[in-house]
Amino acid sequence: MAHDLPLSDVNILDLMWVMAGPMATRVLADYGATIVRVESTTRIDTVRTIGPYHDGDPGVENSGLYETINVGKFGMALDLSREAGREVVCDLVRWADVVTEAFSPKAMRNWGLDYDSLRQIKPDIIMLSTCLMGQDGPLAQFAGFGNLAAAISGFYNLTGWADRAPAGPFLAYTDAVSPRFTAASLLAALDHRRRTGQGQYIDQSQAEASLHFLAPALLDYTANGRVQDRMGNRDLHMAPHGVYPVLGEDRWVAIAVAGDAEWRAFCEVLQQPELAQNNRFATVQDRLAYQDDLDAIVSAWTRERDGQTVETALQARGVSACAVPNMCDMYEDPQLAHRGHFVELDHPIHGTTSVEGSRSHLSRTPARVNRAAPTLGQDTRYVLETILGYSAERIDELESQGILQ
Repeated sequence: MAHDLPLSDVNILDLMWVMAGPMATRVLADYGATIVRVESTTRIDTVRTIGPYHDGDPGVENSGLYETINVGKFGMALDLSREAGREVVCDLVRWADVVTEAFSPKAMRNWGLDYDSLRQIKPDIIMLSTCLMGQDGPLAQFAGFGNLAAAISGFYNLTGWADRAPAGPFLAYTDAVSPRFTAASLLAALDHRRRTGQGQYIDQSQAEASLHFLAPALLDYTANGRVQDRMGNRDLHMAPHGVYPVLGEDRWVAIAVAGDAEWRAFCEVLQQPELAQNNRFATVQDRLAYQDDLDAIVSAWTRERDGQTVETALQARGVSACAVPNMCDMYEDPQLAHRGHFVELDHPIHGTTSVEGSRSHLSRTPARVNRAAPTLGQDTRYVLETILGYSAERIDELESQGILQ
């Protein structure tokens, strides 16, 4: 890995799978960590079966999602159900500074690869386990993906319309939220070891890590005893507040009017000054009470205009508004292009692949995204030979025994 990056002296054995875990270690790879990502052909990583796919063709080497969350890692195939495979893992533990895993709580213990076992091999090892509900407690064995974690965390109860069933957030929501906490925890543990020489165990619940997104609703209950419910695109403190139709098929604009000054500016942009004088809409509390009427007025105005025109006019008067982009708009967005958010990388099968770059720009040590995610087992021999120092004969023997799959 690049020796001028801040984590270039950090080695990570990545036993993660699906999204929540690998997204976190991807962050560390961007800043120079050497990461060996262990997978197995005997149990294909679920994320390899999730689209979008190159050319719309499902296949274990075609997932764009897998590629963007595993950039910069070395890929190794290893059967952990076999004792010889676990012996290789133990050698990788001796090399590693950090071991990360995202299995159910009992898996690593059943393999003899739990934290107590690993620190017998390397006393200062840092180990992180991340799963839906954490390693202990009455729901520790609760199985499922991020969709279920989003439900049990309360997101589903708050997402959707008041008169309809819960809609739920987009995709496996907690898988996208929790990795930031995972990465921060790993950096904290690495800093602690740098100062003290001590490793430690990190137990992370993905559902619990996601609760901060619901902080206002939780505080509302603890402070006021009020249980919030679904309210569509509306807000407790702003009105009008929603997503409104504009010209074009399935095109929309998001508008949020905060405070009386913005309301008056909004009425001026609509060229309907009489609205500002209407007693029904005089204060925020009044407008919150008549949101149905307000939404009808706003929709009648927006649907005759282009979304970008609405955004520009309202933003010019200090009113929050944004034309809602689709994915084509996002990929061609000039702001994201300016910041280099999308990166084209060479790929051994597809020629090139497009992945997301780093979200943060460090002025002295910027992230480096220059190596595509590995194909299944792409670097197995390199890891065994170069990192672990295995002989060619030993590698061939492991291969003949079916361990490297």
